Amino acid sequence: MKYILKLLPRELLIKYSFYFIPILKIIFKGKKFYDPIDGNGYSKFLSYGYKKIRRNALSPGTLSLERHRLLWLYLINETNFLNSKLKVLHVAPEQIFYKKFKKNQNWDYITFDLRSPLADIKGDLKSMNFEDQAFDLIICNHVLEHIDDDTKALNEIFRVLKSGGVAILQVPINIKKDETFEDKSIISKKDREKYFGQYDHLREYGLDFKDRVEKAGFEVEMVYYSENFSQEIKLKYGLHENDVIPIARKSLSN
Repeated sequence: MKYILKLLPRELLIKYSFYFIPILKIIFKGKKFYDPIDGNGYSKFLSYGYKKIRRNALSPGTLSLERHRLLWLYLINETNFLNSKLKVLHVAPEQIFYKKFKKNQNWDYITFDLRSPLADIKGDLKSMNFEDQAFDLIICNHVLEHIDDDTKALNEIFRVLKSGGVAILQVPINIKKDETFEDKSIISKKDREKYFGQYDHLREYGLDFKDRVEKAGFEVEMVYYSENFSQEIKLKYGLHENDVIPIARKSLSN
């Protein structure tokens, strides 16, 4: 899977995955692992990773990773988002969630990305053509590490989010480091994978990611949601110990 991701553009992977997912569901049907997103059991989860290969990371039935399954559990267990009337902006929509969110009759659901075939609107996150305070909920997962000016992107997210609204801003965070590491002189794919963890990442976020988001005006809660589950459930659902869900809120006074 690692090598397929490197060889094929993301747009083609999205297009062709609709064909091979049903086959993978049949091949890997079982009971050892469970994907809460589709509610199916599997004999195994697949290995995945760039710099470091993770075993039992990718679900054959949804192509979800640990962070996707953790977020889904958070959404259904800890929020009423899915049952509320909301105007939602989904940046770089994950195929894993796209169909579920699109079918949600409670949501006025808009997808946005620079190139994705799943995007209703194509555009740059640093300069979105939306009015101020347009959305109740913004979902923007594993995007900011790809953006050259993440400060500008965060400011735009803050601008188009309604007062009292919420932005879910998952990024890969190295919880062993206090400070984010970025170096604009690192430009080769090989070096970016070496220093930032993936060939198309522009920085490695540390625990100061919370501070970066707060500087844009948000109130931020870093949710270590996997701590709510037993070791047995973490293994069965394929959850990662260190995944964090940053929940950014725009106060009613803004």
